[in-house]
Amino acid sequence: MPKDPLRTKLVDLLGIEYPVIAFTHCKDVAVAVLNAGGFAVLGEAMHTPDDIAADIAWIRDRIGGKAFGIDLVLPASAPPSGSLDELESKIPDTQREFARQIKEKYNVPDPKGPIDLHTWGGLNQELARAQLEVLLDERVPVIASGLGSPAFVLDAAHARDMLVFGLVGKARQARRQIDAGVDAIIAQGYDAAGHTGSVGTFSIVAEVAAMADDTPIIAAGGVTTGRHLAAALCLGAAGVWTGTLWLASRESDADMIIKQRLLAATADDTTYSTSISGMTMRVLKCPWTEEWSTPEAPDVLPAPYQMLLSADYLQGANDHRREDLMTEAAGQGVGFVTSMKPARQILLDMVEEALDTFERLVGDLA
Repeated sequence: MPKDPLRTKLVDLLGIEYPVIAFTHCKDVAVAVLNAGGFAVLGEAMHTPDDIAADIAWIRDRIGGKAFGIDLVLPASAPPSGSLDELESKIPDTQREFARQIKEKYNVPDPKGPIDLHTWGGLNQELARAQLEVLLDERVPVIASGLGSPAFVLDAAHARDMLVFGLVGKARQARRQIDAGVDAIIAQGYDAAGHTGSVGTFSIVAEVAAMADDTPIIAAGGVTTGRHLAAALCLGAAGVWTGTLWLASRESDADMIIKQRLLAATADDTTYSTSISGMTMRVLKCPWTEEWSTPEAPDVLPAPYQMLLSADYLQGANDHRREDLMTEAAGQGVGFVTSMKPARQILLDMVEEALDTFERLVGDLA
């Protein structure tokens, strides 16, 4: 009997049915994917330690003992400490004035309340460590690091029977993390939503898979269809990491305006910009990203200062639901996201298409 191509070492490692990981900031999406046979990693970098603990308990109550993951940002370049006010005081007048001009030009409204950034783990290492301690205390089955190497937490996690996944955009980063002993590497290409590097998915996945030995490689970047899943496995990956795919799902808590934009978007509607956070990031185009790409724009600030600068624009746009101003992290595979479906159906459709793809190539499969 032919081997099931979707029965990979990632499936065996996580005890799941399908080698598909959903990265999401929505608990309902995470639970739906977990209960449908995939895996889910919940992004918690914007939450307080208490909120993270509550979210972990909420998920556990709904998945019947299944494994799941939590993603944090652990950038070594973040300041050791510092309040929001202290960090904001270091923003230069030139960049502050340019942000004011954008706000005036596009009539960007003020946020309705305090800027919701004071809990972001990328602001300083003290915040990130406090978030990480919750994951260790709760013995979350999988810790994933969306920014920064998680090598420093390996001993503490492994002592608690937890797995650690590292996300990389360069082969040399993968080499260091594999040597350190991470349990899986997410090789993320330029196509990806959010913070991402400059190497294409097709290249980075194959390169990292060639050096991985027994470490499972998870392909990320533009993955939105079953054909992408099949291609990733052929490149040497043991599964895929998906994000944009779930934003327009029925369960997603994304604003309906954003869902509609995503459903109508193509790859050309995304941009690769440092203007949101100070690090390269793929998002839907908006006036903020476009203005910072002009010759008149001053230098983009390093993280976390650019994130603090953009926060007023972003929250004002979101609070007032200004479609002409709003943006969202979105990968270049967004053009394949064309209908609003339940997360379970999205997963099963991807699996079915991947199996159909393999059958067209090699004949009947188990």
